[in-house]
Amino acid sequence: MNKKIILSALVLLFIMAAMTPFKPEIIQTNNPDNSLTDKEIKEGWKLLFDGKTSTGWINAKTKKFPATGWEIKDGILSVKPETKGPNGGGDIVSEKKFRNFELLVDFNYVTGANSGIKYFVDIDKNNGALASIGCEYQVLDDRTHPDAKLGINGNRTLAGLYDLMPPKNKIDNGPDKWNTAKIIVKDNHVEHWLNGQMTLSYERNTAAWKALVATSKFRNSPGYGEGAEGHILLQDHGNKVSFKNIKIREIK
Repeated sequence: MNKKIILSALVLLFIMAAMTPFKPEIIQTNNPDNSLTDKEIKEGWKLLFDGKTSTGWINAKTKKFPATGWEIKDGILSVKPETKGPNGGGDIVSEKKFRNFELLVDFNYVTGANSGIKYFVDIDKNNGALASIGCEYQVLDDRTHPDAKLGINGNRTLAGLYDLMPPKNKIDNGPDKWNTAKIIVKDNHVEHWLNGQMTLSYERNTAAWKALVATSKFRNSPGYGEGAEGHILLQDHGNKVSFKNIKIREIK
């Protein structure tokens, strides 16, 4: 090939490369708690807890944020059973409902604690009688809480689907340390994750799902876990459990 042709081709390639817009990659950095990185914002993440106020959260039954029994301090949302007064405490839910989503929650439990993160919660059905019922990502101190030995084959342990499915490949940082829960919902497909490891997955609204529910404590709750959307719930089970970096990304 003629050297002039080769040279001309190289010059053309150089010019085209120079004209191509530069699209810098958004680097993920360690942001302060309860904030979003530029990358997360671009991906559609939103905070469900701002680290300062109870905005976006209400009691599942009274539909007001509890005056006592919960505390917001130093960027952390905690169940504080020792401060619970009359009509205080109780489960809290997101004001907004969600259908398909990826949810991230950092949680910290004390020794012997029991709590949970629920989804597909309906606070209006049957005049609110089912306001605290939903599919539950179990938060539990497996080492000391007796519930870990109840149920079937460990289906009441940390990162499991409470009373329905046990977790696998679990990495638990233990009490008084922060763990990260992730819940992914895409139509009928659901996944639970703990500290970067998927612990289970399942399909709702199938014959297998109905059979699973029929052998659980939710067998008398018609349509359990089959709703198209619902609230996110943080459970007050009478033990101190703390939450932060609660963020959600709705997906299609």
